[in-house]
Amino acid sequence: MTMPIKYVPFIPEPVEGQAVLGNFNRVLKYKGADDMSMVLQRGMPLYEMEKQETVGENKDGNLVIRGECVSACAFLKEQGIQVDLVYIDPPFASGADYAKKVYLRRNPKVAEVIDLAEQELDIEELKAFEEKMYGDVWDKEKYLNWMYENLMAIKSVMSETASIYVHLDYHIGHYVKILMDEIFGEERFRNEIVWKRKQGNLGQSKQYGIVTDSIFFYTMSEDYAFETPLTKDGQEDYIKRFKYDDGDGRKYRLSPLVSPSYSPSLVYEYKGYAPPKNGWSVSPETMERYEKEGRLKFPRDKNQRIERKQYLDEWEGSPIQNLWTDIFVINPVAEERLEYSTQKPEALLERIIRASSNEGMLIADFFGGSGVTAAVANKLGRHFIHCDIGLNSIQTTRDRLKADGAQFQVLEIKDGVQLYRNPVQTMDKIKSLIPGLKNEDSLDSFWEGAITDSRLGTIPVYVPNLMDSSSKLLDVVTMNRIIHQAIPDLDSSIKKVIVYYIDITSEEEIRKFIAQDDSTDVEIELRDLKVVLDGVVIGDWAEFHVEERTDNLFGRYAVVVDAFVSDRVLQKIDEFNQKARMNATAKKPFKPIEISDTGLELIEYLSLDCTAAQGEWYSDSEIKIDKNGFVIRNGEKTKDFWDGTIRSEGKPLRLKIRNICGDETVWEI
Repeated sequence: MTMPIKYVPFIPEPVEGQAVLGNFNRVLKYKGADDMSMVLQRGMPLYEMEKQETVGENKDGNLVIRGECVSACAFLKEQGIQVDLVYIDPPFASGADYAKKVYLRRNPKVAEVIDLAEQELDIEELKAFEEKMYGDVWDKEKYLNWMYENLMAIKSVMSETASIYVHLDYHIGHYVKILMDEIFGEERFRNEIVWKRKQGNLGQSKQYGIVTDSIFFYTMSEDYAFETPLTKDGQEDYIKRFKYDDGDGRKYRLSPLVSPSYSPSLVYEYKGYAPPKNGWSVSPETMERYEKEGRLKFPRDKNQRIERKQYLDEWEGSPIQNLWTDIFVINPVAEERLEYSTQKPEALLERIIRASSNEGMLIADFFGGSGVTAAVANKLGRHFIHCDIGLNSIQTTRDRLKADGAQFQVLEIKDGVQLYRNPVQTMDKIKSLIPGLKNEDSLDSFWEGAITDSRLGTIPVYVPNLMDSSSKLLDVVTMNRIIHQAIPDLDSSIKKVIVYYIDITSEEEIRKFIAQDDSTDVEIELRDLKVVLDGVVIGDWAEFHVEERTDNLFGRYAVVVDAFVSDRVLQKIDEFNQKARMNATAKKPFKPIEISDTGLELIEYLSLDCTAAQGEWYSDSEIKIDKNGFVIRNGEKTKDFWDGTIRSEGKPLRLKIRNICGDETVWEI
C-alpha cells in the first residue's frame, strides 16, 4: 500500500482563523470548496522518490519527474529547491480526449516485405494507430478544486522573485484568472497574453472562429526578472521613418528630446538652443555625450530644437505587446514536431523564458507534456524541472533532452499513480477489472457505476479519479464528502456502497470515522484498488543473444534481438483492426495492420547498461528508431536503418527495450 512519508505544509501555511478560498468563494460559489480548505490545511503528501536514471554528470541538478504536480512540489519543498520561473500548460477542461499517434517501425528482418506492402497500402494506414493518452474531461467544480491545490503547491516552491505563466483557453481560463487573483494577489497580475495560434476557422456557423489561447502572467512580488522582448517583424512602416543619411550609408531617424513632464534640472540652454517648456529629456552630461558620438542634429535656426539621431543598424526592434500574432503552431513537417498532441512551439517558450528569466535560473513545468519548456530552458542556459504524470511525456522529454546533450536525473514518485502508462488507461483498465461493475445511468457521476447483488440489490461503486489528486487519497475529507453529500443523494433503497482507494491516510482512522458517524445506515465497504491490478500487467518478451564483433563499428559487443512480443501492443492493434473492419466500405476496404513473426517493428528504443546489473539505470549505449525507420544513435540522428542489434564498447549487463506504445522492460544479460 502506498502511503505518504509525511505531509508538507503549503505556503502560505494556513493558520487557524485564516480564510482559505475566501475571495474566490465570495465571487463564485462552487461545490467542494470546503473540502479543498481541509486539503490545504492538511498539506501536500510527500512520497518516496525513486531515482530511475542519471544522464551525464548533472551538476546543475536538472530533473525529469514522473508524478503529480502536488507530489512533485512536496518533494521540491522538502529538498529546499525554489524555482524562478514557472510555465504550465495544464488540461483546459475542454472535454476532449488526447491521443498519441503510434507508428510501427521498420523491421530489419522483413524490411523487403514491409517495403512491398507500403507500395500497395496507404503508408499511414499500415504504420499508424492512435492510443489515448488522457481525457480532459472534468466537471467545473472538480477542475477548480484540482487547479487550486496545484497552484497553491506551485506557489510554495516559487522564489520571492519568481514569475508564473498559466496557459489556458476559453473553456476555463476566466475562472482560473479569479482563482489566481486570490492565490497570488490581484496586485501581482501583470498581463493576460493573447496568443493567436492559428488562422481563422472555415465553415463555422452562428459564431466567430476561435483562434486564440490566453496566458496569465503573475509574479510573486514587485521584484522579478523581466526584459521586454523586442521584434522587427511587421515593423515595415516604422522602418520607413529611418530616411536620413549623412552620406556614410547609415540610415537614421530623428527623435525629439522633449521631457514629457516638467523637471527643473532638465531646463537648461545648450549651445544657444533654448530648452522646451518642460525641459530636455536628458541631462546636460548625456547631451554632451550624444554630441561627441555624433548623435545630435542641430538646426540652423536656433529657435528650433535639437533632435537625436537614432540609427537603424542599432535599433533592436519595437517592444512586443500582449497580443502575440507572430508565433505559429508547429508545422506538420517541422523538425521539432514530436507527434505529441498538446505540443507547443519552441518559439512560444523561448519568448517567455528570455523575457522572465536570466541564465542560470531554474525553470519548471509541472504539466510538461512533450518537454518543450525543459528543452528550450536548456538551450538558453537555464536549469530545468520537467514534471508530468504520463509515462509517454517522460520518455518523449528524456529522449529529446538526451539528443540535445542535456544532463539530468529521471525520478519517479511512488505515489500509487503509475499503475499503467497514464491515468486514463489506468482508469479504463480498472473499470474492466472490477468484477460485475457496470454503468448505472440513475447514479450521479460521483459513482463510477454499480454492482448488482441478489441480496442487497444495487451497490454503487466509487473509484478515485487519478487525474484528480484530491480524490486519489482516501482521507477524512473525502470520506466526509461521501457520507454527507454522495450517500444522501442516493435512492433510499440503497443498502451498501463500495469505496475503492489508491492511497489511504490510515484504514483504522477511516473505519473509526465511519463508525462514529451515525448519519447513515448505508454499509460502507473499503477496498484497495491496487489489489485489482496485481499480476494483471503482462511484461513484454524478447529473445536475444550477445556477440563479440571484431569490426569495432559502434562497439565491441552486439546484442542481437531475434524476436519481440508485446501483448499490450498486439491488443491495441487488434482493437484497431476490429474497428477498421467495422468501418470498412467498398471505396475504403479493410486493410489490417499485420505484425511479422519476429515482431521487431514493435520496438521503438533500446538501451544497454554496462555499468550496473541492478538499481538505477545507466544508458551506456542507446538506439531510438524514428517513425521513418532511421536510427538515432546515442542522441545523434543518422540515415541508417536499424539492423536488429545494439552495440556497446563495454560488456552489457542489462538490456532495456521500449515498445512503440511506451512500455519499457528490462532483462539481465
